[in-house]
Amino acid sequence: MTTVKAGSKKEETRERILRAAARAIRKHGYEGVGVADVMKEAGLTHGGFYAHFESRDALLAAAADQAGAESIEHLTRAIAAAKPGQELIALVDTYLSDGHVAAPDKGCAIAAAGTEVPRQEGPVRRVANRRIKDLISLVERQFPEWGKSAAHDKAMGIAATLVGALVLARAVDDAQLSNRIRKAARELVRATAG
Repeated sequence: MTTVKAGSKKEETRERILRAAARAIRKHGYEGVGVADVMKEAGLTHGGFYAHFESRDALLAAAADQAGAESIEHLTRAIAAAKPGQELIALVDTYLSDGHVAAPDKGCAIAAAGTEVPRQEGPVRRVANRRIKDLISLVERQFPEWGKSAAHDKAMGIAATLVGALVLARAVDDAQLSNRIRKAARELVRATAG
């Protein structure tokens, strides 16, 4: 991995590349990410790629990490803005929002490209695994009154429900069905959380 001094021009450029690659993963999937397209999206030439990453696989792993971090940050902000006692509902409503359904390139990378992860190289799989655990942990923290094991089990079910509902809501070409899928997932989470 390339070490870059914090705040440097090279670090800023690397961050632009990562943000562009993270969007590309969420929009096109891992297989749809091309180095030339990412560099163009970042406003750079293809030739500069290897000054920042050793390989396309290294880019994919770093971009998957970036996409996961962005998703967790977005959900964390929703939780922080929620009224006391409404944190889980805020997380669920944010995750299953119309905006999240409509903009996969800005949303959860797990829902956007998770089915491709098993076919990726080890570094990408490890990052995806860690980011899935981060999502589960974020949900788990919404159950402080439960024991660690019970909260973790509940959080895994809720995270799976959220990701699955988002995938289905995006897959259908019927807005009413998309809304009903998300409504059913919300109700299931509320019943599970109660």
